[in-house]
Amino acid sequence: MWQQRILLICLIARCVLAEDNEIDKLFRDTEVVPDVIEEPPKELLKIDYNNGLEVGKAEEFTPTQTKDEPALEWTAEPDAYYTVIMINPDVPTRQNPTWREWLHWLVVNVPGGDIAKGDILAPYIGPMAPKMSGLLRYVFLIYKQPGKQMFDEMVRTNTDVAGHEKFSSMTFAAKYDMELMAGNLFQARWDELVPKLHKQFGIVI
Repeated sequence: MWQQRILLICLIARCVLAEDNEIDKLFRDTEVVPDVIEEPPKELLKIDYNNGLEVGKAEEFTPTQTKDEPALEWTAEPDAYYTVIMINPDVPTRQNPTWREWLHWLVVNVPGGDIAKGDILAPYIGPMAPKMSGLLRYVFLIYKQPGKQMFDEMVRTNTDVAGHEKFSSMTFAAKYDMELMAGNLFQARWDELVPKLHKQFGIVI
């Protein structure tokens, strides 16, 4: 019996190590480390869009597929508070990211894993890469807060670019003493939905 227990513990340890290695490789190979964060997150975030589409692992999806706010799942402590961030570090292009990072979604004071009960500082807006931008990264990060907090931040809208450009996830996390817990990313390029999103923001390209 004790041999079976030891074997089970070894298998669990191997699985945890394999997942850690997978996350580390994902974030370093895609250069999210060091472009956005200094170290990879501890856990791979699960991202599900309402069309039943699970995205992540730097795979390519379209703006049409990812236009609505997704459901996120991570190992959340029920009594803890979290911050959800989605950014694009490649605006206007990955080769010339003069607006890095462009903020797509920011929700703070999320109790447990219930994003609907958090405070929205920037409502979700899906990928909106200009036609000639090529393939861009869209990064999701989950930070654990030290508790429920007051955030001295402007509230962004999904009809005005003000406050979305040149956001810094690391600076924001440091300001509020937060710990990176989970993350994931996908990639997207222009499709026919993007001009409608540009019009919504008043962007002329």
